[in-house]
Amino acid sequence: MKTISILPIWFRMRRIAGRMLADRSGIAATEFAVIVPVMLVMFFGTVEFSSGVAVDRKVTLMARTLSDLTSQSMSVSDTDLTGFFAASNGVMTPYSSTPTQSTISELYVDASKVVKVMWSKGSVPRAKGTTITIPTELKVADTYLIFSEVSYLYVPTVGKVMSSSGVTLTDVAYTRPRQSTCVIYPTPSSGSLPACPKT
Repeated sequence: MKTISILPIWFRMRRIAGRMLADRSGIAATEFAVIVPVMLVMFFGTVEFSSGVAVDRKVTLMARTLSDLTSQSMSVSDTDLTGFFAASNGVMTPYSSTPTQSTISELYVDASKVVKVMWSKGSVPRAKGTTITIPTELKVADTYLIFSEVSYLYVPTVGKVMSSSGVTLTDVAYTRPRQSTCVIYPTPSSGSLPACPKT
């Protein structure tokens, strides 16, 4: 009876296994396949985050532009306010101004430091006489404030990196009237400007 030695087969298998372990030609491809998805997520995440920060900054500038333009007038008409909204929308360039909601209001701080809306125009106007909360340091009795509110729905290009439904960016700005005690709305068609309203 012929006996077969398993020893040469064993040595041959060890040599093949040793050559396979020594062969590193596929490691770079494997590392690349593992690392690329992570790197792509980091890259697009950085791009989207940077765009989001840029849009957020523009929302702040838009709110300041609205209150600043309005506060420079003694009185405003609907035509004036339309122009102010158009100018503030221009601040959003190169981003679309379509998802923007902006409102401009005049506030009156009475003797007991209760803050009420005198007039309001825009995407979501506040009702006249509505009481609102503002920072304590702005509550100077018997004064007026121009108050602008801007919100922007920022929808990322690559939805899986950030929220796919978008992120709402908001900001507000307060400015004191510069040419007079208050800003009258609407501008009278004739005659002098009326006294600043307090109710």
